[in-house]
Amino acid sequence: MRRRGLTLIEIVVALSIVTLLFAGVVMSVGALTGAKAKESSTELAGTIRSLYDTAALSGRTCRLVFTMPPEKDDETPVTWRAECAKAGATASAKREEELKEAQKPLKDKVAEDSRFRRLDSDDAPTLQQLQEQEKNRVDESAKFSDFSSEDVVEKTLPSSVKIEVWTSKQRQAAKSGTAYLYFFPQGYTERAQVWVKQGENTWTLTISPLTGKTKIHNEDLEVPHS
Repeated sequence: MRRRGLTLIEIVVALSIVTLLFAGVVMSVGALTGAKAKESSTELAGTIRSLYDTAALSGRTCRLVFTMPPEKDDETPVTWRAECAKAGATASAKREEELKEAQKPLKDKVAEDSRFRRLDSDDAPTLQQLQEQEKNRVDESAKFSDFSSEDVVEKTLPSSVKIEVWTSKQRQAAKSGTAYLYFFPQGYTERAQVWVKQGENTWTLTISPLTGKTKIHNEDLEVPHS
């Protein structure tokens, strides 16, 4: 009796099964070693350095925007992208202080100009109008828009890679939602740490505020307390 050989369909099915099994093994090994997290850490460190240089050379405030899914969402990927303001705007925490500083000379200006105005003049701006103009100017300079370059591009991470972000204005690291890392034109950034995780593997990035230098640590460092 002649033995029947495999049909073409059976061969295709067998190859498909082998391919799926091989892909599963590769993904499992990658998760165990944290290969994707390590690769993402290196790429993020380069992006941070490039954005630090961009802010210093362009005279604009820039920021790295991290978008992170809810903690128990294992399907939605983490993304990061860069944004830059039109000028050297401060972070939102200092916006009121910046606005007050910008408006200080206005009272003196109005008082000085009033000596040369006729009392019945209607076209001269009031202090309130000048303050509103200054506020609009500061607000306009603080608007951020998307920024990209050869070294700074929007990035979508594999769904198995998670990120946590801490800056000096936070008590705890942000694990979901939106987090920002600012870079200022005076040549400094925020003191920050970023954790890139995959499975049981964690790489911690520490960012120097004065130089923008980023160190990658192959361990899960704690949030700084001072």
